[in-house]
Amino acid sequence: MTEQISVERFRFIPYRKHDILEMCLEDKRLQGQEERFRYLYRLLDCTFHYEFHQIVERMKDAYAGNDPDADTNHYGKGGAADSTHFFDLLEGLLEKANYERVTDEDLKQALSESSLFKIRLRVDFEDFDEMKLFYRGVSERQETMPGWMGFGTKTIDFINYDRVVLYIRFSEQHQRKHAKHQLFRTGSSLLKMFRNVPKADLEMLFPNTSVRMRTLDTLLIGIPALGGGIAAAWKFSPAMVFLGSLFGYWLGRSGERPVVNNTMLLAFLVGMTALVGYFWKQFNSFKNRKLKFMQELTSNLYFRNMDNNAGVFYRIANDAEEEECKEALLAYYFLLVSDHPMTPLELDRSIERWMATGWNCEVDFEIDDALQKLLRLELVQEKNGLLTAVSVETAIRKLDERWDAFFSPAS
Repeated sequence: MTEQISVERFRFIPYRKHDILEMCLEDKRLQGQEERFRYLYRLLDCTFHYEFHQIVERMKDAYAGNDPDADTNHYGKGGAADSTHFFDLLEGLLEKANYERVTDEDLKQALSESSLFKIRLRVDFEDFDEMKLFYRGVSERQETMPGWMGFGTKTIDFINYDRVVLYIRFSEQHQRKHAKHQLFRTGSSLLKMFRNVPKADLEMLFPNTSVRMRTLDTLLIGIPALGGGIAAAWKFSPAMVFLGSLFGYWLGRSGERPVVNNTMLLAFLVGMTALVGYFWKQFNSFKNRKLKFMQELTSNLYFRNMDNNAGVFYRIANDAEEEECKEALLAYYFLLVSDHPMTPLELDRSIERWMATGWNCEVDFEIDDALQKLLRLELVQEKNGLLTAVSVETAIRKLDERWDAFFSPAS
């Protein structure tokens, strides 16, 4: 059972763009302009959709030579240059979708923390020429888990990432080593998207993760193994005496030839059987426990994986498009219904206060990004540091003209 107990302020707005539209109209401050405002929203939405379509097309071209899932031939050389260009586009898209980079310090801390899933993992970072992690949405959560040896329960506090994107480009050495498995094309770059990932378990997202025994698991196997080893050694002691005397005679250190009879042979066979059985049992214990860990790891990844490779940047592009539309719509609406020009700081605080008091949502609104879009689209005017919104009719006209210009030969 997982409980979310506190949340950092979101850089992204955790509502759909259509929800934001309805939330604005619910304020009842656009009396008589509701339908024209809806039409303005559709034009704004289509404008961003077209712009992001262009970004996605550029990303498809840059990723074509590095896509491990591609089933078409690639026209061009591709390689590291395309990988660099693609990553630059990807990073810009992630920024627009309000993702943040997982720093080296964050990753190092995550790798040193205890796993929430009672699994010890190891990642060989030498396999990667390039590796980047991004996240969106951070929450502090509690989870109730079974106690030691299954007795009782205990509560664990942990930091959770709502969304995580992983970008990897394998080294040539790693690709040559695993070429016979044909898991991916040489020179390809991998993209993965996951949801609800505990910070302490970021290492489980990597494709070259290997399972290691924890100290507790080693003790659970080792202590019974020690007891079993002593019992096996006791059973094998007559066989050891027999073998010692036999080797002593063969090496000339003993002049007395050992007597070989049925009793001695039976003791020897019993001892050898006990010893072989003991080693086989320990091998199976280790193998079965490791298999259990792998199943737990696979199960967790199965339910957390959201998308792979090209599908990831399609999803991110959709998220970024939603964010751009929501930010622009909110900033325009608050300037439109304001009875006086506003400074960027006043606008930012008004939107954050409205989200907090009206919708119980702590948002760190991206005011600079929102205003940049509105000024570019000419839906907002700035004079002496004060902002005003153009009328709904003027905004519709400007967006309609921009839409027509998208398909003119001059554009």
